[in-house]
Amino acid sequence: MDTEAPAVGIDVSKHKLDVALLIGGKVRSKSVPNSPAGYRELKMWMTKQKVAFDQCLVCMESTGAYSEPVAIGLQALGFTVSVVNPARIKGFGQSELVRNKNDGIDAALIARYCAMMNPAPWKAPSPEQRRLRAMCDRLRALKDMRQQEENRIEACRTVESSEMAAHIHQHVVWLSLQIKQLEHEIDEHIEHHSGLKRDADLMASIPGIGRATVAVMLGYIGDLHRFGSAKALAAHLGVSPRQRISGTSVRGRTTMSRTGNRATRSALYMPAVVASRHNPVLRAFSERLHANGLPKKAVIGAVMRKLVHLMYAVVRSGIAFEPNYQEGPARSGTSSGS
Repeated sequence: MDTEAPAVGIDVSKHKLDVALLIGGKVRSKSVPNSPAGYRELKMWMTKQKVAFDQCLVCMESTGAYSEPVAIGLQALGFTVSVVNPARIKGFGQSELVRNKNDGIDAALIARYCAMMNPAPWKAPSPEQRRLRAMCDRLRALKDMRQQEENRIEACRTVESSEMAAHIHQHVVWLSLQIKQLEHEIDEHIEHHSGLKRDADLMASIPGIGRATVAVMLGYIGDLHRFGSAKALAAHLGVSPRQRISGTSVRGRTTMSRTGNRATRSALYMPAVVASRHNPVLRAFSERLHANGLPKKAVIGAVMRKLVHLMYAVVRSGIAFEPNYQEGPARSGTSSGS
């Protein structure tokens, strides 16, 4: 993007949008309701500022439940929208030594980031992906509630309150039925959409990857083809390694970046444990890391990353997993995560 081209930063909150229009090196501010009427008001205001939409990029931070409806609404009005990982905006602000924080300052910071970095336009997830993600979110909430109730049953037993424990158990049974029903609906949803089913079948061909993990990955990531490499996908999910090395004196531990969505990383943990024992490729990989003295947690993190590379490879190639897959046509998709 030309540095003189206008850039818009939006700080999204539940009820309002704080907007900063960066044009000619100066910031013009506006606040509108976070609603379809507010989006139209923003478009009218920008028209009055004589901003050409085809020369302007609108940026906002990825805030999940709040940012996605805004991005979809603005795209429908003709805006080119980019949704950026908040960690990138935070790092950019630190590089500018920004000390103060409020909605207006945040919007202006996002606008400057937009003008300087020219982030890629955001692609809206398909309706079937959004539906799948919503079902996965609900399933996780139900499982969390069941675990909480099971913990309460244990607490009741310690105080010999069998009557209350029985009452809670009834709720656990009901939650289990709801979980089973929703898991069935998720499977049916994937089966009824050919794109989801194709990618799901390919991912599930990898030993250690089950249908539950596949559903979370497809619900939160969608089309894996939008990533240029397996490395880019791993970075998006926050499973890339982060090193702390400086000169000869600083030798910090290499850790997982954890900059992506927590739900996807959680969904990868147990598959990594299983794959390190039962997937022939990843078992050899994890044994080699153990032999080199890598701690158990670090090995699991490396296997999680390797699983991401394998999922990317099978989806991009359209070929189901095989033990000797690394020698196949998608070698570049699996080799960079070692």
